[in-house]
Amino acid sequence: MTDIIRPACDADAAALPELERTSGEVFRGIPDLAWIADDDVMPAEAHLAAIRDGTCWVAADATGIAGFLTARAAVEDGTGPDSGRPVLHVWQMAVAPDRQRRGLGRRLLDHAAAHAARHAFASLTLTTFRDVPWNGPFYARAGYDLLADAALTPRLRAILKQEAAHGLPPARRCAMRRTLPSCAMRHVVPSCATRQILPNS
Repeated sequence: MTDIIRPACDADAAALPELERTSGEVFRGIPDLAWIADDDVMPAEAHLAAIRDGTCWVAADATGIAGFLTARAAVEDGTGPDSGRPVLHVWQMAVAPDRQRRGLGRRLLDHAAAHAARHAFASLTLTTFRDVPWNGPFYARAGYDLLADAALTPRLRAILKQEAAHGLPPARRCAMRRTLPSCAMRHVVPSCATRQILPNS
């Protein structure tokens, strides 16, 4: 069964927090990070804001939603190569446990990158664990570069600071950036207007 990646709809927002929660169960295998599996997740309201901005996508099939990526646009600050230009920051991505390690996360990342390139964003950014296999190393394979401390913008520093205040170990966190081409091929994906919305299962 093939998952179709499409823009998320308002009706999808309620299912995304639970999907994030179940996908986070994998952290129980890392003793000092196991608490993350029980931590707060992004609320439906935050997903809804991204949905209405057109920067949230879901991977779905006839059984429901198997994964999602939620991002928000920002204007990069600082003095780096993207200063004053729009960037797309990936706030959360999750894939259902039974769909992990099948390329779905990579497809979601590439879909967001194609959207950002079509809309003249300079890059995508995110923060993640530098040493957790399905975090930093995975994003590096997807085209994201690790940003050295000197390359961090004030915006990214503020995000990392907020994460540290929440309890995430600063030494293990990092920011990454994927540079985008100036244009990308357009492609059409199904929208909520043409697909039945099915409950997550």
